[in-house]
Amino acid sequence: MREEKVKINLEVGLHARPAAIFVQKSSKFLSDIYLELGGKKVDGKSIIGVMSLGAARGQEVKLITKGEDEEEAMSQLKEFLESDFGD
Repeated sequence: MREEKVKINLEVGLHARPAAIFVQKSSKFLSDIYLELGGKKVDGKSIIGVMSLGAARGQEVKLITKGEDEEEAMSQLKEFLESDFGD
């Protein structure tokens, strides 16, 4: 299991389109993926869960990956969250 704190740099945070892209990327991995913010932990493969966090640009979330491809999942998902992807 890998856990890392990641600062959201997405222009609009994890809202709508970026959340959908995050879930799409997460779903390609066999590992379980979770995001945690303010004591709330959600399934990173659930669009409703990810959007319910309301993670805004500049906030720090905990990214958790657990499974056989956890290293690659952590690397790719962290890179996406830290990118300046615009909506």
